[in-house]
Amino acid sequence: MKTIIDVRTPQEFVGGNVAGSMNIPLQEITERVEEIKKLPQPIVLCCASGMRSGQAVGFLQSNGISCENGGGWMDVNFKAQNSNA
Repeated sequence: MKTIIDVRTPQEFVGGNVAGSMNIPLQEITERVEEIKKLPQPIVLCCASGMRSGQAVGFLQSNGISCENGGGWMDVNFKAQNSNA
């Protein structure tokens, strides 16, 4: 099972998100690394366009966390709804 982390602001997250995803805003990623390390991996990160999630992926991978950039949350949501996983 993958963990989906949305790195948008709480206000953006409330406006729509991937079912089952968790919100950890980009500015909190650095201080929550130990918490993130305990989550089921691999981790998929998303945001509005893929820019912020790309920044988060680079940081988390440099800290030994298996993760990938899912891009925009709507793309991740579409893939999640249309997969057999």
